[in-house]
Amino acid sequence: MTPSHALPDSKKLQELEEQFDPEMRFRPTVPPATQIVKWLLIVLSCFHFYTAGFGLLRETTHRSVHMSFVLGLIFLVFAFNAKSAASKPVSRWYAPGGVPLADWLLALLCATSVMYIPYIFEDLAMRVGNPSTLDVVMGSILFFTLLEATRRSMGWPLPIIALIFTGYSLFGPVFPGLLQHAGASWSVFINHQYLTSQGIYGVAIGVVATYVFHFVLFGVLATRVGLGQLFLDIAASVAGRYAGGPAKVSVFGSAMFGMLSGSSVANTVTVGSLTIPAMIRVGYKREFAGAVEAAASTGGQITPPVLGAAAFLMIEFLNVPYQTIIAAAAVPAFMHFFGVFMQVHFEAKRYGLRGLNDDEMPKLRESLALRWPTLIPLVLLIAILVSGRTPYLAAFVGITSCAIVGLVTPTKAIRPVSWVLLVVLHGLLMLMAFGGFDEGVKMALFAVGAVLTFLGTRFGRITGRIHYGTLVEAFETGAKYALAVGAAAATVGIVIGVVTLTGVGFKISFIITGAAQALAGGLSTFVPEMLMSTQTLTLLAALVMTGVVCILMGCGIPTTANYIIMVTVAAPTLVQLGVEPLVAHFFVFYYGVLADITPPVALAAYAAAGMAGSDPFRTGTTAFRLGLGKALVPFVFVFSPSLILVAKGFTWPDFLMTFTGCILGILLLAAALSKFFLVEMKRWEQLMCLAGALLMVAPSFNATLVGLALAAPMVVRHLAARKRALLPG
Repeated sequence: MTPSHALPDSKKLQELEEQFDPEMRFRPTVPPATQIVKWLLIVLSCFHFYTAGFGLLRETTHRSVHMSFVLGLIFLVFAFNAKSAASKPVSRWYAPGGVPLADWLLALLCATSVMYIPYIFEDLAMRVGNPSTLDVVMGSILFFTLLEATRRSMGWPLPIIALIFTGYSLFGPVFPGLLQHAGASWSVFINHQYLTSQGIYGVAIGVVATYVFHFVLFGVLATRVGLGQLFLDIAASVAGRYAGGPAKVSVFGSAMFGMLSGSSVANTVTVGSLTIPAMIRVGYKREFAGAVEAAASTGGQITPPVLGAAAFLMIEFLNVPYQTIIAAAAVPAFMHFFGVFMQVHFEAKRYGLRGLNDDEMPKLRESLALRWPTLIPLVLLIAILVSGRTPYLAAFVGITSCAIVGLVTPTKAIRPVSWVLLVVLHGLLMLMAFGGFDEGVKMALFAVGAVLTFLGTRFGRITGRIHYGTLVEAFETGAKYALAVGAAAATVGIVIGVVTLTGVGFKISFIITGAAQALAGGLSTFVPEMLMSTQTLTLLAALVMTGVVCILMGCGIPTTANYIIMVTVAAPTLVQLGVEPLVAHFFVFYYGVLADITPPVALAAYAAAGMAGSDPFRTGTTAFRLGLGKALVPFVFVFSPSLILVAKGFTWPDFLMTFTGCILGILLLAAALSKFFLVEMKRWEQLMCLAGALLMVAPSFNATLVGLALAAPMVVRHLAARKRALLPG
């Protein structure tokens, strides 16, 4: 494989992510701060790696250790503002290592206030509802330092939302009508947020500390050992030779790489570094090239088995096993990539764009021969997840397997000593994971494996895919990538705490339901009863309002925070209207992800625009157009939950009818938006196709028939025109 087909090295990828993702813009430092931060990050990763494999700590202690490291490190890693971050670091007495003394103090204060809770754990039950002055002081320190840490790592929107909810809880009597409540004193507010598990120490930070961190680390390591490159080679070999090949490689590659990253921006930067230049080279416009990568990359957060952080929150909120989430996400994720793929295909046919030549594509057989061992960690991770064991155990096995594969298998021909080590070390790993041993025995087995690895690489003269230094760097980078999501989860805990303290979630649900019923009453005079009942119209109106709010919220806050807030305040409305909880959560999740390609704040689209050299806003609008299939699919699985596979009431006839209608609808939608089916479309054909697509994705047999009837004239004309074009002379 030629160097032009290879992904940038880890340092270059990190630079690209820092350039395009605000959450990755870390402050430059000099010694001693550089080494202190580095080893604190590595210790944080080691803590999570150890607890995943050898046993979690008590819930409160585990969350506290995680949060103290994450929030403390944010003050060392992220500067106060962009100007400070851009300045050249100089170590002075008032800024050791280029980090101001104020930031060192804030990091210490924040970590101390977090660890205060496990320190008083034995007396915690007696203090809840009757906090001491010190409790309130420590809680107040955490509240304000948490907001500042979140502002530094993510910007203003999420802290502002948390402050608005805080104001609502404190000044309840001044609000009008249904929103009015008695209000809470600062002491009561801090008691609820700080001393109970309903606020900052709630389920959101628990999920990040128990699941999300581990999968972020797994994704980094899997990329380092070469699994991402293998996925891109497979995608190029499968789709590269056809019309518009690089764009189709982008769709396939982003789908597979998304299985590892769970991040829209990381997916865009990694895959786009190869596919965007190739798309431009074969004739795609720059805006379209960037938009394809952005739209495809947003699928990374909805693609099993890793998905995004929000998927792990569903486990806790819904109390379902992770394999249920994986199964539920499979078909909707396919629909998203199918929609993007078909628009890419029609665009290529419309403009006569070529595919990749043989010399422009990697040799799949060579790539598989070199990189097939990198599939072992992913196969093990999926197998353990599907078996019903805990996600953090699956991540531990996946991370350890990545280290084994990276250290003992060379990039060229595998020697016998590598084969032996690969088998023996994985045997020890399986014994650790499933042997039912206590912590001491597991540690002994791990130590034996580590010694064998060292002896094999040192005296067996194995030059692995990665060095020990790469492993250490991956642990450092993985922890860095998890800082922002950790701060977001803790801050969203404030929002959840206000909802549980004031009951505002039920009030908002009542308001949304009333507005939806009023809107449905007005629409019922225009929509025939045979197509949509008043009850269905009410649900449709509530879904549209919820989707719009999700997109607007997602313009300023990350997907995970968006999901938690909307699940807290909006999902109960959908459940009241008869939507199954699993389906309601997926609806909110999908529309939160859609914000990554929705202007004016579309991070994935802006990252792609930066790499394509295109206008960011036009790239964002084009990416939104390409991702419209993702906007329709959530409505489909709300009205026909069989598309989710594991939803209650699933039947194969319902699934097949819905699946077929959805496929045909997305196909028509892609053709209408691309202005091409078999030949160039006329304006009236576009309008008929759009109407037909919307009716066909509706899970109603009558609506599907009407949609087919609307699309039929276009199909007939295009078949005839295509036949004439193929006739000789």
